[in-house]
Amino acid sequence: MNKQYTKIDEWNIIEEGLHPDDNRIYESIMSIGNGHMGMRGNFEEDYSGDSLQGTYIAGVYYPDKTRVGWWKNGYPEYFAKVLNATNFIGIGVMIDDEVIDLAKTKVEDFKRILNMKHGYLLRTFTIVDSKGRKTKVEVKRFTSIKDLEVAAISYSITPLNHDASVTFTPYLDGDVSNEDSNYGEKFWLEVDKSVDKYEGHLTMKTKKLDFHVCTAMKYNVLQDNIELKGQIESIEKEKYVGNTITVTAKKGSTTTLYKYIAVTTNRDYPVNEIKNASIERVNYAYDKGFDKLFEEHSNAWEERWLESDIIIEGDPSAQQGIRFNIFQLNQTYTGHDPRLNIGPKGFTGEKYGGSTYWDTEAYCLNFYLSTREQNIARNLLIYRYNHLEKAKENARKLGMKGALYPMVTMNGEECHNEWEITFEEIHRNAAISYAIYNYVRYTDDKDYLAEYGFEVLVETSRYWADRVNYNPFKDKYMILGVTGPNEYENNVNNNWYTNTMAAWNLDYTLKVKEFLKNEYPDRYEELIDKLNLTDKETEKWQDIIDKMYYPYIESLDVFEQQDGYMDKEMKTVDDIPKDELPINQNWSWDRILRSCFIKQADVLQGLYFLNDRYDLETKKRNFDFYEPKTVHESSLSPCVYSIIAAEIGYEDKAYELYLRTARLDLDNYNNDTDDGLHITSMAGTWMSIVHGFGGMRIKNDTLSLSPFIPKAWARYSFKILFRGHLLKVITDKDQVRIVQEKGDTFTLKIYDEDYTLNENGEITVDIQHQQISLAVN
Repeated sequence: MNKQYTKIDEWNIIEEGLHPDDNRIYESIMSIGNGHMGMRGNFEEDYSGDSLQGTYIAGVYYPDKTRVGWWKNGYPEYFAKVLNATNFIGIGVMIDDEVIDLAKTKVEDFKRILNMKHGYLLRTFTIVDSKGRKTKVEVKRFTSIKDLEVAAISYSITPLNHDASVTFTPYLDGDVSNEDSNYGEKFWLEVDKSVDKYEGHLTMKTKKLDFHVCTAMKYNVLQDNIELKGQIESIEKEKYVGNTITVTAKKGSTTTLYKYIAVTTNRDYPVNEIKNASIERVNYAYDKGFDKLFEEHSNAWEERWLESDIIIEGDPSAQQGIRFNIFQLNQTYTGHDPRLNIGPKGFTGEKYGGSTYWDTEAYCLNFYLSTREQNIARNLLIYRYNHLEKAKENARKLGMKGALYPMVTMNGEECHNEWEITFEEIHRNAAISYAIYNYVRYTDDKDYLAEYGFEVLVETSRYWADRVNYNPFKDKYMILGVTGPNEYENNVNNNWYTNTMAAWNLDYTLKVKEFLKNEYPDRYEELIDKLNLTDKETEKWQDIIDKMYYPYIESLDVFEQQDGYMDKEMKTVDDIPKDELPINQNWSWDRILRSCFIKQADVLQGLYFLNDRYDLETKKRNFDFYEPKTVHESSLSPCVYSIIAAEIGYEDKAYELYLRTARLDLDNYNNDTDDGLHITSMAGTWMSIVHGFGGMRIKNDTLSLSPFIPKAWARYSFKILFRGHLLKVITDKDQVRIVQEKGDTFTLKIYDEDYTLNENGEITVDIQHQQISLAVN
């Protein structure tokens, strides 16, 4: 049984009581952001206990010099890292000459609450000093999703049984560092700063790449809604500006400091303009005031929830889990800036460097396709198109033709330096191509293929054609020395998923080539000439498609994960002592590699991607063989298994795996929430419901739904955008109802039967549970 860290509440994440030993976990869970910036759930006042102080600005990173024990040719020179930036939430607090440090100060009734409906972090607690004097504190902050460069904090103090002298110290601190710095280096240099009464600014720049970030603050203090003018002193030191303001707080009166923050960068403004832009934005926020800013921010969140909420009745734990995942996705990536992508930790921590992985194309794209306007998903694809030349450069560095998209990147250049990942986990190339297929299939935006997609498909295909080995003895093409999605197997030959997706990539490219030739002849000729694509080259691709080798276990009639997998001792996860889980934190790497245990969906990933290729019996056999051996120690794993389980009729198993992915971070399943949330896998939680329980697929260019309802639920509903149609799907124990909230009349499939849904119309169908009928030999 996993530990329950927070109270079950459908719209709030609530920590009751202060938990110093688990503070980093709560800091991760309570993170907030708005796509432009974000931060962990740190405290505004002093905290000398264990903490990862983290504030992150989208698109601002540092090329930290690679650190490895043994350099290998082809290693990238750096590992790109999202930067811990200026700490702008800081407000030092002193009450009657006692500094408030929540690691040392006695507190009662502590609560830290993440309100997901309206997007803010709230803390309430009572301070008890050495003389028994009690002071109530309430702190509220948000990063505006209406005004992306703005954040605001309300810090309120109410003496309960005494009059108090209160000193606030609002500040900006640029003397910050990354815990994951390879050489203990601080990455920021001070450029400019100023401080005056009630305001200040601090401009920092990175030591490399010359990113400039200006942070401005402005504040005022009110007591019972009357503005106070207290005794103020300015503080100015290296990489730091602040004020101290001392006021008298009467017993029972509430004194509130409102701190307004603006953050601007030279990604959006010329360097010589970012200071003025930041000051202009903070003055705008100050003039508007906390309540009005919050009202607009709150309304924007209400609208966002109308687009993307999933409602579950009868299971508050599941409801909280899915909303937490949707909330974090919506505040991590908004689509406002096509130069940005989605890091596995978002704004919640430093692990994985904040860079882009294949997670975006394989998982996140699905969420944004169905919940946001089409251009947002298109921007995610264009992000990769814009990096195509870098991907070709990455391939050349390894002596290969075509394009190899990086495993980890900020700017299209590979910046990961683990051999088995950087050089061997090449299946990511097919994920980029699959995303193009997935996007076009979902949106019907075939223009994308002519404008951008075909070039990416050709260059990834060229890589695969150069990477395969032809075995003349078997007359087969093989792919040697790879790591599949299951990273608990390294340097294997013929990973089934990699071989399958490579051949699929080649085949899809040829299909798109023929489509463009027929439908976009002028653009086709232009592209063929630009790419110098010859018949000889495409004939070779077809030969690879026809002769690709796929490992197979004949006795079990299942796909073999890779050559030699069956040489291992076959055990199940139930054979592992509970105190040895997770194995990646308890076993040696040598022991893991020699075991049969699987980190994440590998063969099952292929069955999910190429779903229409395989019948239910095939999916069931492979699920039955691989799931008992899968430890799900990748956050990307449970959702894929849950979707396949739902499809083959394993409804209880689908629900069990859904809960694991939905509450992965809230319940700290893999004992790693402390270093940040698993943002990209949160899209998998959404997929588990919509693709899994809802059975959503695109079949023969038609939207298809096959919903069922978990036993623990009374009803659930979700919304999807599909080609201009906004649909609400409501499923209960007896019926599924589809309501069209926007769009013209169109045809869709429900349980593989065609139905016509009128404008503003609805359809009600009796629910059907998937029955698996297996042939008996």
